[in-house]
Amino acid sequence: MTNISFLHPEFFWLFLALPLAIGWYFYKRKEQSPTLKMSSLTPFGNQTSLVAKLKPLLFVLRLLALSSIIVALARPRTVDVSAKSRVTKGIDIVMAIDVSGSMLAKDLKPNRLEALKRVAATFVEDRINDRIGLVVYAGESYTRTPVTSDKTVVLQSLKTIEYDDTIIADGTAIGVGLATAINRLRDSKAKSRIIILLTDGVNNSGTIDPRMASDIAEQYGIKVYTIGIGTNGVAPFPIGKKNGEFVYQNMPVEIDEKLMREIAKTTNGKYFRATSNKKLEEIYEEINQLETTEIEEQKYFNYDEKFKPLVLLAMLLLAIEMLLKNTVFRSFI
Repeated sequence: MTNISFLHPEFFWLFLALPLAIGWYFYKRKEQSPTLKMSSLTPFGNQTSLVAKLKPLLFVLRLLALSSIIVALARPRTVDVSAKSRVTKGIDIVMAIDVSGSMLAKDLKPNRLEALKRVAATFVEDRINDRIGLVVYAGESYTRTPVTSDKTVVLQSLKTIEYDDTIIADGTAIGVGLATAINRLRDSKAKSRIIILLTDGVNNSGTIDPRMASDIAEQYGIKVYTIGIGTNGVAPFPIGKKNGEFVYQNMPVEIDEKLMREIAKTTNGKYFRATSNKKLEEIYEEINQLETTEIEEQKYFNYDEKFKPLVLLAMLLLAIEMLLKNTVFRSFI
């Protein structure tokens, strides 16, 4: 009964009339019974018939009937709510990730690449209704995961991203990486298409100018959010290997922030600078808030009216009252 609601609860105010009816009943009680005046009642003793004692039952039945009618007027009912949601403005997202050797720098913990992978994984998990793809680039680029709604595939692919100069030439080809990401989105039918382009250096390789690539993105209506990752000043960079382990040396951090700002401005995006793990997390959270997916929810209400049994109960109680009034309580002293 806990899920019952009332469409017209204002009718419960009628219950305030019941105490008045009870008071009126007791006030007029003697006038409702026939009386006989006699000089002496001694021959009759002090006996009252059982029928006379039960006569107030008629009034109780009427009160119960009135109470049932009042509750019925309040329209008790239960409701079963079902909801259906559909995405009305889907977003296709491609994350273009720099995997050059400098992404192993340890100014972010444990290094830039691993810090990025952790934050990006959380971002992917939060984008429940969107499609996401991955592009990696260094001296060249390739599509690691096409745009897909299968988050398990994206997360697994993201988890296994590593620096490997035997697979992809070292360097930082920002223009090539951006162009590859654009190619994954140009035929997309999504209402909104965005690229999250991350780098930790300056454009020093590739055959495509980054500014030309940003112009192409603008023509396709693709928004680019750019992120420069790396602390200010110097950071421990890998400079080689010794006994199979990377050797690190402090070197100046160089990020072409002017270029990254131009790309973002051209495409109506925004540039961010991630100088720490916490800042990187905040950047992805902000992008997550900036690019919201519109969802339309339709709710269906199935009402089950409960007033009919109360009306039937009231009618039954009134019928019983009328029957008793015209039979058992029809005539007595």
